[in-house]
Amino acid sequence: MARVSADSVLSEMDQRLVAALQWDGRVTAERAAHALGLSPATVRRRLQALGADGTVRVVISPVARPRNGGSAGALFLRIRVLRGKLDTIVAALAAREDIPFIDITTSGDEIFAVARTEPGSRDPLIFRQLPSTQAVTSLETATILHVFRLTSEWRHQVLAVAERAALSPADPAPEATASPGPYGVDTDALEQALIDALAPDARLTAAALAARTGHPESTVRRRLAQLTTQGRLITQVLVEPRRLGLPIEAKLLLHVPPDHLATAGRALADHPSVHGAFATSGPSNLHAAAYFPDLAALYGFLSHDLTGLGITHIETALVSHAAKRTPAPVQPQR
Repeated sequence: MARVSADSVLSEMDQRLVAALQWDGRVTAERAAHALGLSPATVRRRLQALGADGTVRVVISPVARPRNGGSAGALFLRIRVLRGKLDTIVAALAAREDIPFIDITTSGDEIFAVARTEPGSRDPLIFRQLPSTQAVTSLETATILHVFRLTSEWRHQVLAVAERAALSPADPAPEATASPGPYGVDTDALEQALIDALAPDARLTAAALAARTGHPESTVRRRLAQLTTQGRLITQVLVEPRRLGLPIEAKLLLHVPPDHLATAGRALADHPSVHGAFATSGPSNLHAAAYFPDLAALYGFLSHDLTGLGITHIETALVSHAAKRTPAPVQPQR
């Protein structure tokens, strides 16, 4: 049997299953089968295969949406390095728990990363460690001021409206989004233990979670249902976009006048290609990231979809590969 390339595009059925997981990371085989018109046995077999070879992972989102779209304390880093030193710097950044995302651009000497940090703090990484590294030739930072779209909220556009509705969880209770904490409320010891256990594999069963946390399975089931109902169990599907037929990823740095910023940000968030959109500090006050099937689609996005939004300048960087997508959740700020 011929070996399947790691970059080969998944079958239509598998792409639909990936999309189902994006709508509900803990969806059961039975519910997914009912929504997609497949047999439970087929869904169970394909989900097991996709997970077994690492093609698809469902994790707790490493970044939760802050209340009212505000900042949870994160910086965009744009780092240029000496040629030949890229791998060394990437490895050092990837080893840090406070760096959940690292992308390498096609220029071969440029890194885009996200760093979790206290807003307004003199982070040692930014103020001492990176500037003192001779391999780093330049460092630009931008504080995330407002979240329009997170990667965990992006959906692969392969499901019908009725299928999406059948898979979508109920809207979270209003009180769940009004209190402090990384997922909208303060967490107790049990909830934090469950989130920690689910971080690398959000599809663990209640029985497995009970064994790992030492709590009765009935208690775990009840608390999982509560977390889900209140919108505090935010999952993210990790899959190479090339496997979804989307080999082009672009980072967009945009300049937008203040009176157009909110409108442009919302328009980006609503676009099916955009998997991240943020208002930031710095000269590029709107950052976005998007997936495309080819360069022609990217050109159409830039030349047509972004018109009329008041954008005065766009810088586009293409991603060669994602070096890190950590499953660790944001920890509560003390």
